[in-house]
Amino acid sequence: MDLQLKDKSAFIAGSSRGLGYATAATLAREGCRVVLNSRDERKVTAAAKKITDETGTPAYGLAGDVSDTSSAEKLISDTVETLGGLDILITNAGGPPAGPFESFDEDDWQRAVDASFLSHVRLIRAALSHLRRSSAPAVLAVTSYTVRQPMPNLVLSNSVRMATIGLIKSLALDLGRENIRFNAILPGWTTTERVEELMGFRAKTNKTKIEDEFAKQTAEIPLGRMARPQEFANAAVFLVSPAASYIHGVAMAVDGGIIKATL
Repeated sequence: MDLQLKDKSAFIAGSSRGLGYATAATLAREGCRVVLNSRDERKVTAAAKKITDETGTPAYGLAGDVSDTSSAEKLISDTVETLGGLDILITNAGGPPAGPFESFDEDDWQRAVDASFLSHVRLIRAALSHLRRSSAPAVLAVTSYTVRQPMPNLVLSNSVRMATIGLIKSLALDLGRENIRFNAILPGWTTTERVEELMGFRAKTNKTKIEDEFAKQTAEIPLGRMARPQEFANAAVFLVSPAASYIHGVAMAVDGGIIKATL
């Protein structure tokens, strides 16, 4: 299938590693010019160079913290200047720390809101005027399957990520007539650095080995394994491509069947 992504332009937040990197690399393999983003300039520059070298499609790195109120507009304006426009916006940020409700104070909650909700708001707001000039604009927010099935000890993530789903559905209703597609994607357990950190937290809390925690979590997945980042990226790239032109306002789970709800 031709995803019709050749010569399109995309910004992918939080993409120097993990799910964001896999998505950026897959877009580039389809001929889409990409701007990667990370707080670490050295890491994002190296990631962009690797994608360029491996795919032959130009990839660029921009450093900036998407949880910072002043970063979003600059990141988007620099992307448009670099690529000459913007067709695809993928909003993504690392999740808040794990822990029980009473271990977090007001500042912890505000940091979680800034990183896991307001980062989406600010990037979309900064990108809208540019997306309106695109012939095939698409926005994809990366959240988590826990918006449908909350997990213990992830109270910050469980709570704040729900707001992003409400945001995306509202924008799909409000801006669909402008032909800007808004969707969310809900990754399940995937072999990324973030998951290793969560398994490490569980091992420390439960006084077990990290391998034991991986085994316990994998046992709950109907497919019997965690996803590879590429499997997530394949779904994400399809959703933002013109080939998915009538998919709008959905929250697609890429979770190996772990969500037990029927809807």
